[in-house]
Amino acid sequence: MYRQARIRAAEAGTSVSALVRNHLEQMVAEGTEFERLKRLQDEVIDSIHSFSAADRLSRDEVHDRDALRRLEHPSVRGKQKSG
Repeated sequence: MYRQARIRAAEAGTSVSALVRNHLEQMVAEGTEFERLKRLQDEVIDSIHSFSAADRLSRDEVHDRDALRRLEHPSVRGKQKSG
């Protein structure tokens, strides 16, 4: 195994020690990446648990296009749909 490591190091133009160091650095970085992804997953799960159906809009509110336009365009606020 050591001979194969020496050959691989020679092909890469480096030493066996540098190969080992790079491998260890990669292992540590992957552990850090795993921890980051675990934190992200926990945040997503927490946000799902904090969801409440009571916070949702009613059907009429969802389909109230004039209200949506007033929210998107401040210049339209206060204007009523004619007709």
